[in-house]
Amino acid sequence: MTEGDYTDQQRQWLREAKGNWDVFPASRVAEIEACSQQWREQLRGVAKPWLCWNVDPDWCRVQQRLVKSVDWTPVVGGDPRSGEPPLEEGAVRVDFNAGFNYPIMHFLFPVEFSHLFCGRLAFWHSDLLVRQSVLQDLAEWFEALPDGHISALDSRRPWYKRWYGKRDRFWELIGCTTAGASRSQFEVGAGWWRNVWRHPNCPDSLRARLRRQYDYDHGGGILAWHEIHGGKVHPIDLKRVREGHCTRIGRKDYVPQSPQDDRRDLSKDLSYNYDLETVCSQLGLRECYKN
Repeated sequence: MTEGDYTDQQRQWLREAKGNWDVFPASRVAEIEACSQQWREQLRGVAKPWLCWNVDPDWCRVQQRLVKSVDWTPVVGGDPRSGEPPLEEGAVRVDFNAGFNYPIMHFLFPVEFSHLFCGRLAFWHSDLLVRQSVLQDLAEWFEALPDGHISALDSRRPWYKRWYGKRDRFWELIGCTTAGASRSQFEVGAGWWRNVWRHPNCPDSLRARLRRQYDYDHGGGILAWHEIHGGKVHPIDLKRVREGHCTRIGRKDYVPQSPQDDRRDLSKDLSYNYDLETVCSQLGLRECYKN
């Protein structure tokens, strides 16, 4: 999709697929509820599902192997631009885009509605790899989460900065949600999608406050759920996983291969800027790479 054919209508479509209440019509929630029946059936009997979102087949395979190594089940979705994802033995393929046919899709699109199709759901960025020992600790922590609680990466600003300005967010880099928490977030209008102040269930009395004080980005609503509605969030320290985040953030030598807007395409950017074998070696994950 080039600049010449990137219209406002196409931009809105891409923003919908990334999970954004500013553009997603409330009337379409019923479509997600209908599609979730199939997702629930596909995950029947899966006690510990962990979402692995395919943007690059080699990276997705390593993530699936890591998930299996900590006794969780990889649930494999993906960005449609990356094609049909590879599946490790025991992984479950769920096409979250079926029925929507978006040209792209962000993994938080289904996570926002996870209460409709599973009891708990772990997730992580497609460009994140984690040391085995750290992942084992997190997996045990996620498994022990009481229903109604979530765990997410703590991206809040220090309290003295929050006092004077926006309060930032909980980040979806890695985390786990439960059905009770997801349901609560939807009911009060404070979940994972962007522009939570536009959530159809957000009380009108809170909209201006949410827009003014909380980050528009994914996870701003989770912080609001925690601070305003008393939601239980178990924070994850970024220091535990930062070394394995293969991101453009803070990388002056990162060379984008796709537009850095709603068209951003990790299937082009990720492997161009990071060598998977090198990253695995640095994190002690050579066996996951070689298998």
